[in-house]
Parts: sequence; C-alpha cells; structure tokens
Amino acid sequence: MLMRVLEPETLDHLAADDPSALRARRDLRRVNAAMGSRRILERTLARALPAARRGLRLLEIGCGDGRLLLDVAKHRGERWPDARVDLLDRQPIVDAATLAGYAACGWQARSIAADVLDWARADDAERWDAVVANLFLHHFEGDVLRGVLAGCARRADALVACEPRRSPMALAASHLIVFLGASAVTRHDGVVSVRAGFVGDELRSAWPERGDAWRIDEYDDGAFTHCFCAVRRSAAG
Repeated sequence: MLMRVLEPETLDHLAADDPSALRARRDLRRVNAAMGSRRILERTLARALPAARRGLRLLEIGCGDGRLLLDVAKHRGERWPDARVDLLDRQPIVDAATLAGYAACGWQARSIAADVLDWARADDAERWDAVVANLFLHHFEGDVLRGVLAGCARRADALVACEPRRSPMALAASHLIVFLGASAVTRHDGVVSVRAGFVGDELRSAWPERGDAWRIDEYDDGAFTHCFCAVRRSAAG
C-alpha cells in the first residue's frame, strides 16, 4: 500500500477567473467522465438515501462548478423529487446556467461561498439530510479531516463521499490523463490527488461516531474510486 502524502494542488490556489483554472475545471469534467464518477456517485447516494422521498436537503461540500451533482439530477433526479441542493465552495463559481439546470430537473439549488472548516464548526441549527463530497476529502488529514467529518456527523443524517483510490494502478493512470487533453495544472493535481487518496478503512477510522448509531460502508467502486457512506440509523429509510 502506498503511503498517504498530502501536497498542495495547483487549482486550489488559482483565482476563479484565471484561464488556467477555467481550463482545469473543463479538464475535471473529462476526468470525471472517464472515471464514471456520475454513476459511482449515483450508486453511493442510492445506498444512503431512501428513494421517492420528496424535498430532501442535500449539501455538496467543495462542489467546484456544481456540474457533477447536476449530472446526477439529470439522470436520476426523479428518484429524489423536489430536492433542495446547497452547493458550498470557497470560490462562488457555480454559474446561473448550472442553477437553471437544477431547476429544469425539479431540484432547487443555491450557491454558498464559504470555507468548509467554518461550516463544520458553525453552531447554527441548519441541518441537511445528506452531505455529498466528490474528490474533496482527500485535501485534509489528521485533526482537520476529523473536524470536517465531525461537522458532517453533527449537521447531517448521512455523508456520501467518492474519493481517489490510493493504489499503484490509480497512480499509473493519473500519469496518463495527458491523453484526455489535460493541462499541466490537471496533470500535476491528478497525481497529487491519488497520493492523497484513501484505502481500506481510513475514513471510517477518522469518523467521530462510534457504536451502533451509524451504518458505515467503506469500499472501492470502479477502477480508481474509494467510497464512504455513513448513514444515521434513526434516519435510514
């Protein structure tokens, strides 16, 4: 097993309107398509959320441009009708066309510009049925990761996370995204993401809740994705 190593990702430090950042976000959409991220996220959400429940409140942390969850809404939105989606990121880059896309699927979405660490520590009473994280939790380690997970456990009834799998095969594949037309920023960040990814029960070990209050599944899906699904038993459908 490769040792977990966190290094800075270039995209995280670029201005939202930097041309390199704009291209990198387009690259990420191609990378997500190649990884089958939308289908993997759909399957993980289906583990956590009861079907046909109206008005579910969802929060995506580190949402980026918000388009991956929009793809889920387009393909499986009828499974969770009238869902309300909050899209949280430090940079408010979710555009009006994306928000309109959610509305066309029958989901109500809004963009929230905030740091996830501030959200995790906040003492307001706002809660969600589920928090979604895609390729985001690998940015954190140690007490910071545990703090983010504790915020999710305190403020939601479920957490659904799809992260890079830290494996030799995934690392080798990360060096090949140049063939997807990826820019230098994305080629660098792809390798760094895999090195910071998860295996085994690493997320379960960082989860703050113990005992029988939560149903927790941690598993691999697809060739390169590591999934974590935690559901409060009292809220499970």
